Formats: sequence, C-alpha cells, structure tokens
Amino acid sequence: MLKKLVLIMLLFQTILSSAQVKTAKNINYASNTNEANTLNVFYKNDDVKDKPVLIFIHGGSWSSGKKETYWWLGRNFARKGIVTVIINYPLAPNVQYEKMGDDCAAAVKWVQANISNYSASPEKIFVMGHSAGAHLGELINADPKYFKHVGIKNPIKGMILNDPFGLDMKEYLTTAEKDDFYFDFIRTFTDQPSVWQVASPLNYVGNIKNPHLLFYGSKTYGAIKLQTPRLYEKLKANQVPVEIKEIKGKSHVPMISQMIFGGNDLYKDMVAFMLRVSAK
Repeated sequence: MLKKLVLIMLLFQTILSSAQVKTAKNINYASNTNEANTLNVFYKNDDVKDKPVLIFIHGGSWSSGKKETYWWLGRNFARKGIVTVIINYPLAPNVQYEKMGDDCAAAVKWVQANISNYSASPEKIFVMGHSAGAHLGELINADPKYFKHVGIKNPIKGMILNDPFGLDMKEYLTTAEKDDFYFDFIRTFTDQPSVWQVASPLNYVGNIKNPHLLFYGSKTYGAIKLQTPRLYEKLKANQVPVEIKEIKGKSHVPMISQMIFGGNDLYKDMVAFMLRVSAK
C-alpha cells in the first residue's frame, strides 16, 4: 500500500511539473514559410527571470530528424530551469552543410533577439548538439563566417557536444568505407576533399574561446572516440575551459535517447555546467 501511495505521489508531482512547462511551437526564425526554419520553445511558467537558454540541434546524418522528436528534451530541461529551444534546419539532399550552418546561425540570432520574452537571458545562450547536430553547432561556433552571414557577433556562452560526429570530416571521409553512409554524407559535403577540410570544425579550434562540455559513448563510432578527445586536448592546450566525459556502455543513439528520462545523470552535468558558466 505504501509503495502504491509513493508511486501515486511521484506521478502527481510529474504531472504538476509538466503542467508548469509551456511550449511555443512552430515559430519561424528566418522570416519565411519554410517548416525547416522553425523552432519550439520550452519554458517554465514561473517568476524567475534571466534564465540560461539552451538551443538544441538534432542529429540524423544531416539528412533526417526533426524538432518534434525531442519534445522530452525541451520539457526536461525546462523543468530544471533551463529555457530550451529545439530547432529544425534544412536537410540533405535539399541543401548542403553550409546552408544548414547559415540557418542554425539564423536560429541563434532569433534566440538572441527574442528569448527575453520567455524569461531567459540573451547573455546566457548555450548550444547543444548530438551527432551531426553537434558538428553544426561547433561549426557555427568555430568558423566566424556563419554569424557574419547573419550579421551578428558570436553570442554563444558555452557549447555542449553529445557524441559529436564529423569534427574532422576530411579525416573521416578520406578513410571511410564506401558504404551507404559514405554516399549519404557526400550529398551533404560533396566529393571534394577541399570542401571536407573547410567543413571540419577541428580546423577552427584557434577561434574557440567559450567553455565546452564534451560527452562520448564508450561503444560509439570509432571516429567519435578519436576526434572528441582530440578536440578536448586542443581546447585544453589553448587554455579554453573544457570538460570531457566518456559514458560507459553507451553507443551512438543511446547517448541522446537516454535523456528521455529526466533523472539521467547527463542532465546534472549539463545544468551544472550552464549555471556555472552563466554566473561568470
């Protein structure tokens, strides 16, 4: 009977917490009518002002994925006091990586201009990406041309990369097996090694100044296990604040799907990181 009562109470608390989270859906960030340029905002209905805001860029090999899949991520972060923006961006084969980067930068620009309407601070913008989304997030953070294209200075306070794929696309595509994944990526990055070089965030590490929090799974793809620690070492050598964690037993997709559960340990690390960096 006691166990049943406890479960009922926990369920009630979950429902109550969820009810406090509001969602503003399908906001266009690029002044057009393209669904690929829309975002959802998740925010807690309380009196706290100037909260940190997290922009999440989804993965999917640059050719699949959508913001609706990650409603739970927005809700979980919002319940923990982080205003969260989940974005869409155009995908291959309709566009290639540069257009994706430009549109992700445009989404960040919209957040900077409008997020105060949702009790968050434009001075506390964080970007998180998983897989291809982490590549795009770090690309716009490290290569200054993307924010230059949208007419703003880089406003990103800190970066969270969850199992980032493609930090060095030239290395990966030069050595990768010519399988379905390879030809899918070629649609995004062309078949030109010179383009792969320009598309690789690791080539712009010297431009990075903002703090980073890096995660990768112990059972993820070899390229991620190689390149994520490489980014860590380069940032550390440049005296950029950076933390890295290997998550035991996790492969690529579970590195993000584990966060369906609001009690997942990654939330503790990520929220603590954002609050610590925001306070500086």
